[in-house]
Amino acid sequence: MGRKKKSSLPFDKRGGVVVIGLYMLNSDAYLSLSAQAKSLMLLMHIHWRNEKPVDYGVREAQEKIPCGRKKAIQVFHELQERGFIVMVDESLFNSRTQGKTRSWRLTWLPYMDKFPTNEWEKASKKINSTGRLLTPLTTSQVSKVTPLKRYQESQVSKVIPRG
Repeated sequence: MGRKKKSSLPFDKRGGVVVIGLYMLNSDAYLSLSAQAKSLMLLMHIHWRNEKPVDYGVREAQEKIPCGRKKAIQVFHELQERGFIVMVDESLFNSRTQGKTRSWRLTWLPYMDKFPTNEWEKASKKINSTGRLLTPLTTSQVSKVTPLKRYQESQVSKVIPRG
């Protein structure tokens, strides 16, 4: 019996790995984002957990991107407009109890054991050749989160391998 060879790859040795699908990275919605919006997406992804929304505010975005307050607000609007994030809770400020940042759901990732809603796919269809969104997504166009379903064998027979 031989020993199991230890992997020399550096993955997940210092705190985790962030994985983003190529389909999203190659989409018109993602490619039309500003550099600051792409950075903010990655920063928010780092805080993602299935069981709770991502708490991320304008001040934190200003520090991490780095940019001014106006630009940070603009970047959040850009991500919402393109369907990458959806607000779950509004921010709250109280001088006695401090404040609470806005909470966001990342639409390309599962949330509360439900499938990703991928609203950014709807936005991709509305982007013109210059990379501008023809009409912003409205709250009525944002779909509800659907529960995860167990893997079904019938789906395997529909997959045709490319070759």
